[in-house]
Amino acid sequence: MKGIRWVILAIIVFASFIAYVLRTNLSIVSETMMRDLGMNEYQLGMVFSAFAAGYAIFQFPGGIVGDRFGPRLTITVMAVAWGLLTIATALIPGTNVWSVGAVVVALVIIRFLVGAVHAPFFPVTIGGTIASWFPVRQWGLPNGLSSTGLTLGAAATAPAIVWLMDLYGWRGALLATAPLAFVVAAVFRWYVTDDPKDHPHVSAAELALIRSDRSSEDDALERGAWKVALKNKNVLLLASSYFCMNYVFYLFFNWFFFYLVDVKGFAATDAGILTAALWILGAIGATAGGFINDLLVRRFGIGLGPRYLVMTALVLCAVFLYIGAVSNNVVVTVVMLCICFGCNQLTEAPFWVATMAVSGKHASVATGVLNTGGNIPGVVGGMLVPITANLLGWPAAIISGSVFAMIGAALWLFVHADEPMGIRESAKRPASTG
Repeated sequence: MKGIRWVILAIIVFASFIAYVLRTNLSIVSETMMRDLGMNEYQLGMVFSAFAAGYAIFQFPGGIVGDRFGPRLTITVMAVAWGLLTIATALIPGTNVWSVGAVVVALVIIRFLVGAVHAPFFPVTIGGTIASWFPVRQWGLPNGLSSTGLTLGAAATAPAIVWLMDLYGWRGALLATAPLAFVVAAVFRWYVTDDPKDHPHVSAAELALIRSDRSSEDDALERGAWKVALKNKNVLLLASSYFCMNYVFYLFFNWFFFYLVDVKGFAATDAGILTAALWILGAIGATAGGFINDLLVRRFGIGLGPRYLVMTALVLCAVFLYIGAVSNNVVVTVVMLCICFGCNQLTEAPFWVATMAVSGKHASVATGVLNTGGNIPGVVGGMLVPITANLLGWPAAIISGSVFAMIGAALWLFVHADEPMGIRESAKRPASTG
């Protein structure tokens, strides 16, 4: 078979799809679950923040684990844990057995663990598997498609979970999705290898293509890479800007469905359809972002290509988010918010490609730093959004995302993706990967 790397990518996209079904399902059942368990919005915000905390804290350690044990074993073990923790969430006792406080504590602990076992996925699959299986000049599209998998997973989750809740309740809806995790574990273990040369169906021609635009030094890992990544100016700037971009992402991830139902008065079925539409636009944005990034890298080089795309997309994101927040027309609000999210997802591929270009063979570690910065706003936003909404109103809570988007765009003025962080390297990478 030719093009085994594309089969590997398809498995990553599938795994990304399932990962987001299993992390987004709680946000869809949250309104029903909150009322069934006697919780309030602040307690629900704590549960959301617990996931984000585990996810953020274990990004960097997850990248180190992926470097140490390889993507194949790491993802297999992680996926099994996804399924077990989804089951545990569904089996939380009700308030007829436990107090509301005990229920909240249990949910916070479980969701923290869910975040922790999901955390290494993108540093390991993108910084590890994609970086190993694709030539540098093709990194953008696989990155975009892996993000497409997550957004399509989120899009499928909303209507599917609403339907399952109608049939089986919120607990049954969670239990119905849990087996998907075990499918991911089995497929990844069966077909994916950490190094293309170890796959029985990879041809010599494909292996030569994969290695065509990287130096032989990129095959050998160096000790102490995590220290260099934590000190590197470009990695830290990228992580800071990714923080700002993902503040907007988490506005949608945690609160969009809740906002439509609880604030705008949509029926759950209609909100599920609109949430699916939001994520589909995100999928289009993520795919387009990967494709456009590769074009810009070939045209302007790795130093400028990602910068142009991210800055443009984040400024547009801020504008559309502001219009949606201040509009009194519910149709305009929903349309603007959906377009904003599409612009937000245009930036996924260039963020990861720039970090991979800076870090080279240590991409799993550096992208762990990137995704740590990107997921801290899940902790911050989980509590800041409901507090801001209660104090200043929902328009102010949404506009806060516009502020972060503009800051994130400005930080890219100082990012130089063509400056490698290599431990021994002193020469810069070529300006273009094309």
